[in-house]
Amino acid sequence: MSIEEDVFRKRKVKEDALISYGFKKKESYYSYSKEFMNHNMKAEIVINEVGIVTGKVYDLDMEEEYTNFRIEGIVGDFANTVKEEYQNILQDIAINCFIEEEFMFEQSNRISRKIKEKYHIHPEFLWEKFPNYGIFRNEKSDKWFAIIMNLNRSKFRKEEEGIVEVLNVKLEDKVEENIKRKGIYPAYHSNKKNWVSIILDDTLTDEEVMDLISISYDLSDITGDWIIPANPNYYDIIGAFEKTDTMDWKQPSSVQVGDMVYIYMAKPYSAILFQCEVVEINIPTNSKNSNYSISYDMKLRLVKKYDKEKWPLEKLKEYGVKAIRSPRRIPKTLSQELR
Repeated sequence: MSIEEDVFRKRKVKEDALISYGFKKKESYYSYSKEFMNHNMKAEIVINEVGIVTGKVYDLDMEEEYTNFRIEGIVGDFANTVKEEYQNILQDIAINCFIEEEFMFEQSNRISRKIKEKYHIHPEFLWEKFPNYGIFRNEKSDKWFAIIMNLNRSKFRKEEEGIVEVLNVKLEDKVEENIKRKGIYPAYHSNKKNWVSIILDDTLTDEEVMDLISISYDLSDITGDWIIPANPNYYDIIGAFEKTDTMDWKQPSSVQVGDMVYIYMAKPYSAILFQCEVVEINIPTNSKNSNYSISYDMKLRLVKKYDKEKWPLEKLKEYGVKAIRSPRRIPKTLSQELR
């Protein structure tokens, strides 16, 4: 990466600021020059029609271009001083004539702005080792629904090189149909069964990308609603609810009073049969047998009964719930339908 690319890699030019700063408008570019190092050196900066910055440094005494400062690991006070002062010139242009952006490429920044507009969520940059990786987190569930990373294109097309920015989103049962589309690939550094990678180079339109982000967000938008499995071989919950509308049940660690619990009955039913409300939590118990051990119970109040044909497992799979082996929160879209 060149010095110019490093300084301007996450910035967008403000053309209306260039002339007042001192740039001169040419046919399809802007140019700027400045002497430094006691007028012994001169920097010439060019910004092209798409905002790409290039530059050269000239030794005025020798009347030729000076390039030693660009050599990686160069040793020498003079070359390092030239490099430092040239970087200062570029930094001043960046501050005064450019807008700082979150990502390197235009579509990435457009998508980031659209996520802010739709969900009021800003990217988080969590890793010192990967400062350009931005994750988008559902504030209600604290779960990620998207991450933008800068990677070499060869990660997806072995014969191609060059840095691209890639968006990972979670699609679960929609992965297979989408990786057949141009610009979408099996997920890099994520579970390939549930996630995909999208190269943000305008192969997909912003609207197409946002449609996929919407799916991922919905999967992360976990509510205060739970599905809890029940095995009729261990306990006759159907008979119990015929006698009473409340019962104690093993408590998930993060359940709260007011949460809605949907009880999923295992075979031969394989369906949600009951909607209950959590009315009390942290009831001490010390119940153990060969199948379970319980420290705390919660008290459930029956709200509604369902026919077994209403919410079978096959229908739950349409909402991303593929298996129910332990208590789990459920996506917002399923919660809305169940309610």
